Amino acid sequence: MSNPVSLGIDLGTSELKAILMDLDGKVLAHAGVRLSVSRRHSGWSEQDPQDWWQACLQALAQLRLHEAFARVDCIGLSGQMHGAVLLGADDRVLYPAILWDDSRAVAEAEQLGPELSGITGSLPMAGLTAPKLLWLQHHEPEVFRAIDCVLSPKDYLRLRLSGERISEMSDAAGTLWLDVARRAWFAPMLRATGLAPEQMPRLIEGGAASACLTAMDLGLSADVVIAGGGGDNPVAAVGIGAINAGDGFITLGTSAAIVAITDHAAGNPASAVHSFCHALPNRWYTMGAMLAGASCLRWVTRLTGTADEQALLDQVQAQLPIEQPVPLSTPLFLPYLAGERTPHNDPLLRGGFMGLGHDCTPAMLGYAVMEGVGFGLLDALRAVQSAGADVGACALVGGGARSEYWAQLLANILQREIFTLHGSELSACIGAAKLGFLSIGQGEGLLEAGMAVKARYFPDAKQQVVLEVRYRKFQGLLTAAKAMHD
Repeated sequence: MSNPVSLGIDLGTSELKAILMDLDGKVLAHAGVRLSVSRRHSGWSEQDPQDWWQACLQALAQLRLHEAFARVDCIGLSGQMHGAVLLGADDRVLYPAILWDDSRAVAEAEQLGPELSGITGSLPMAGLTAPKLLWLQHHEPEVFRAIDCVLSPKDYLRLRLSGERISEMSDAAGTLWLDVARRAWFAPMLRATGLAPEQMPRLIEGGAASACLTAMDLGLSADVVIAGGGGDNPVAAVGIGAINAGDGFITLGTSAAIVAITDHAAGNPASAVHSFCHALPNRWYTMGAMLAGASCLRWVTRLTGTADEQALLDQVQAQLPIEQPVPLSTPLFLPYLAGERTPHNDPLLRGGFMGLGHDCTPAMLGYAVMEGVGFGLLDALRAVQSAGADVGACALVGGGARSEYWAQLLANILQREIFTLHGSELSACIGAAKLGFLSIGQGEGLLEAGMAVKARYFPDAKQQVVLEVRYRKFQGLLTAAKAMHD
C-alpha cells in the first residue's frame, strides 16, 4: 500500500489514547477517551476490561473521520503494566482487572520472598501481577480455579481485536513470571502462584507480527497486522528514541519513574530497582519507580481549592521564584500518597507535610509537593545507579513535563540536564505506532528518530547547597513515616 499508516493505541490508567501516524513519523490525527478507576476498598484499584474495549471503539470512531484511517496497515499496542486480566476458557472476564497501584497483595508479596528476584528482575511487590494471583487463590478460590489465561491490560485489547491470546517481553517482564535475561516464562514462579505455563499467553517481541485483525465493523481491512507492542514505559521509550544503552528518561505522570536503557538485564532487587525487558529485542531497561508523581500536584491543587494546576504553579513562581533558593523554613513533603516502590518497597507508606506554620500558603505547599516528588526521584536515581546503570541527561515526559518550573527544579535536584520534547504526551502512542510499522517490515529508520527538543534545563549551582540540606531533612523524615504503620 502506498503511504501506509500505523494505528498506535495506548491504554493508560486514566485515558485511552490513539493516533494515526505515517512512515515519516508524522502524527496525522489523535483521539482520547477518559477512563475511571474503581476503588471498592482501601488500597484496591480496579477497572472493567469491557470499559477499555468500549473506550477503544470510541477512539477508533473518532479517528475514522480522518481520511488516513482507510490506509491503516498495522496496529501497535501500549498499555499500563502489571494489571491482571483473568479469562475463563471462553475468554470471558472472570473478575475486575486488578491494576498496578492496587496494594491488596502485600502479604502475598512477602510470602513469595526474594529468592527468585535475580531471575524475575524484581522483588515481589504488591503492585506486580504475580502476588495478585496468589491473593485471588487465597480470597477468591472459585474465581482462581476458573482461570484459563492471565493477560496484561493491552493484551486484552489484542484479544478483542484479533481473538488471539498473545503477549510480549516487556509486559511479561512486569508480571514477575518471566526469566528476564532469557525472555521466557519462568515455571518456578508460576508454580509459586498456583499457575502453570499453559495459563500464560504466547510470547513474541514487541515489533513482531502477533495476529491479524478479526474484529468486525471497525472500518479497517482484515489484512491489518497487529504488532506485539509493549508496556507503556518501554513503548514510550521507543516513541522518544530511547533505545540504546545509556539513554535515559524520566516519566512524570500519575506515577513517576526514572528509566535507563541497558544492553543486558541489570537490576538491584534489594533496592526495589526493576530490570525489565525493553520492547525491542536484545535490550533491557533498569527502572526506579514511584507510585505517585504528577498526581501529587493534582491532589494538592484540589486540597488548596486552587482553580487548576497552572494557577497553583503561577502562585509558586510568584512567591518562590525558581531563580532563587527557597527559604530553608519552607515545608517539606513526603510524596508517598500511594505507598512507595523504589527504593523503599513499602505500599503502606503514606505521605505527609512537615514544617507547616500559620504563615503557610498554597504556593508553599505546591512547591513542597514538586520538590518532594523530585527528592523521591533522586532516591530512585541513586538506586538505579547502584544497579550499574549509567544515567546522563534525561528527557522528561508525561503530564508533569508541561511545567517549566518543575523541569528546572528537577535539573537542580538531580544535578542532571533535563530536556523536554515536542509531542511527548503522545510518546507511548507514537512508540506503539513505530512497533506497528516494524511488524510489517517497515519503519526501521523511525526507531533512531527521536523527538524534537522543546527546551533544555541545566542545574543551577547556586541552588545546590539549600537543596542538599533539604534533601537530608527529607531523608530524615522517613523513619517517622514508616513508624506510622508499624
